[in-house]
Amino acid sequence: MLDLLIIGSGGAGLSAALEAASRGAKVAVVTKSLPTQAQTCMAQGGINAALGNIEPDSPEEHIADTLRSAHGLADETMVRTLCESAPETIEWLDRMLVPFSRIQPNKNSTHYPLPTTLSLQTIAQRRLGGASHPRACYAQDYTGLKILQNLYDRCLEAGVTFYTGHYLLDLVVTEDREVTGADFWEIQAGRIRTIRARATLLATGGYGALYQGYTTNAYGATGDGIAAVLRAGGVLEDMEFVQFHPTAMAPSAVLISESARGAGAWLINDRGGERFTDELAPRDIVARAMFDQIAAGRHLFLDLRPIPEKVLRELMPQELHLARLHAGIDATKEPIPVMPAVHYTMGGIAVDSRLRIRGLGRAYAAGECSAARVHGANRLGGNSLLEIVAFGRRAAVKALEEVKGGVPEGCAPDQESAKRIESIFARKNRYNHYHKQRILGKRLYHDLGIVRDGALIEDALHYIGELEGRLGETGLQDRSRRENKDLTELLEYENTLLLAQALSLSTLKRTESRGAHYRSDYPKESKAWERHIQIKMENGEVVTC
Repeated sequence: MLDLLIIGSGGAGLSAALEAASRGAKVAVVTKSLPTQAQTCMAQGGINAALGNIEPDSPEEHIADTLRSAHGLADETMVRTLCESAPETIEWLDRMLVPFSRIQPNKNSTHYPLPTTLSLQTIAQRRLGGASHPRACYAQDYTGLKILQNLYDRCLEAGVTFYTGHYLLDLVVTEDREVTGADFWEIQAGRIRTIRARATLLATGGYGALYQGYTTNAYGATGDGIAAVLRAGGVLEDMEFVQFHPTAMAPSAVLISESARGAGAWLINDRGGERFTDELAPRDIVARAMFDQIAAGRHLFLDLRPIPEKVLRELMPQELHLARLHAGIDATKEPIPVMPAVHYTMGGIAVDSRLRIRGLGRAYAAGECSAARVHGANRLGGNSLLEIVAFGRRAAVKALEEVKGGVPEGCAPDQESAKRIESIFARKNRYNHYHKQRILGKRLYHDLGIVRDGALIEDALHYIGELEGRLGETGLQDRSRRENKDLTELLEYENTLLLAQALSLSTLKRTESRGAHYRSDYPKESKAWERHIQIKMENGEVVTC
């Protein structure tokens, strides 16, 4: 019997697995793809920690910046837990051999806490948007990728079991609403596999792929774990808060890291190269400034030329390579066309201070799939990598502390997952889900994008309802059982529709503008809405509560 089943192999899942394994727990990580393909690898800019290596800084200032960016919707206790754990988190990653970029030791370093190791004093830091100091520790512009790869190596050394190619279908839940494992579709074998455990941790990532074609996320970021929790009777929270990264390449939506602006890059338009915003303002402000420019018919560019070429080649080699690969541009000589694109989802599974899923027992969530109330209405750049590592480890510790004994009696999984799969194979294939997903992505980008309006949100809800009504005739082109990519992507599409409805309902209900949620029909922030909107299912319907 597993002590801890971890679903998802990004930074949160791997950090949890390492922490659990170090405590002697029997742990397994289950993922629908491969561990090093997780969305964590897309986080380029850095991971926040108030080390004070470049200029004086402190956890208190990190907390203040995070709360300011959250626009009143963060839990100060959770933010304090996150920010105060940051230096130790960096020290832990340093011991895991993450190859952070380095500087010469600063004799006047205010590194917190004291005493400190020389190794930690030499970690380089840079400033990202919304931060009052340079506090993002980085590994060139490959920070997330390097963290992910090193955590995976350490997990292999620790003997963590991995099940790859397993698509999450649903959680196994008892009548007492305790989670005792999950049902998976074993993609290569073409069969259902149930994995049981004393505790289950979801680390399945966000739902940015709802905006297909307009997101920096991989198309597999379909919120599978979030949808499974909703179907199982859990609660979602803050789904309306979707963060748009200002600098995705146009039209590919490939990310250009915020670190470029932190190093001195300019955002300019095509009217004489005019700068039109503070490039290091919080992402919601910069994205709206870009939206206004685009609405006025202007084309926008990120100009890396103010950064010395030597610095570009040393610290941002990936950005230069991506510009050549996807735009055919030498960014040392000409600006890169850019547009805002969905990058991060602040909402997700509602959890308590110990990262337990609200409404379900023996179940935890960490990382982007969880709404741990540390980002609020707008995530601070550099805090996502910190959250997945610090809270991934925290969730593992809390799960192992609180869940004792075996799986409850009388909780054998029912046949709902099997019925679901068979019903999909029995469907007619009148509507192509790939085509509908692309249309949905465009509709969401325009109707639930940077600037929103009640009538447009209603239109989006109506269209989502039409797509749900056609699911009975949205079937498979590939009828084989084994290695059927069409099947898993149709399952992802179904999750997309469920979460798009949750997103739309939350967006419609919040009649104000706050952080990443901006409504042209309610442009002011309202004190009455300094609260969280929750989503659940009642009698098969998605409702707000």
